[in-house]
Amino acid sequence: MSNPTIIDIISPIMAGPSSSHTAGAVRLGLLARNVYNSNFNKVIFKLYNSYAQTGKGHGTDKGLLAGVLGFSVDDIRIKNVFDTPEAKGIKYVFEFLEDFNRHPNAVDIIFDGDLHLEISGNSVGAGEIEITGINDYQIKIDGKYNTLLLIYGDEPGVISHVTKIIQENEVNIAFLHCCRNASGEDASMTVCLDGELSNDQLKRIGKLNNMYIIRYIKKLES
Repeated sequence: MSNPTIIDIISPIMAGPSSSHTAGAVRLGLLARNVYNSNFNKVIFKLYNSYAQTGKGHGTDKGLLAGVLGFSVDDIRIKNVFDTPEAKGIKYVFEFLEDFNRHPNAVDIIFDGDLHLEISGNSVGAGEIEITGINDYQIKIDGKYNTLLLIYGDEPGVISHVTKIIQENEVNIAFLHCCRNASGEDASMTVCLDGELSNDQLKRIGKLNNMYIIRYIKKLES
């Protein structure tokens, strides 16, 4: 058994009864919002398993909506989020499902607006969360690091070009994950960083061949 960390012992400050179902939901919504990083007018939430069964009683639905609207975990508006001007300005739908191939606290957040993205994630306990997928790509973002997310046309040398640009300013790569469906098709890359990327670095990465989506996602506040 691993030793408990401080976050396992002290629950996060939050507006709601459950760290997994409320605080985790807000953080998932916030991280998904940061990944999407575009204007949206509709969002669909697909809650699975425990999230679906007890989510309403624990405020999971309120937490997810509050997060995608940009509310913080301790925002007192979460309790009445459905009545806020921000919520009334978009369309939102909640679906409650069972899929035992998914994590007990899993959710798909589907944004429609400037672009269409389906972002999947889990609340793993004590307010900790993870984004596990975007559309058909497997990714790993937990909000603990500044993270570069890329979706691009797969071709030789992309990883080396990206990492070279990152390391020119002596920014350390903490974790790198790549996924592709097949050789020569689209691929995704998530690069978790110990430091900050400059605007110049981001522009240079964006100019590499066949970069379709580039996001620089700042780590979430504790």
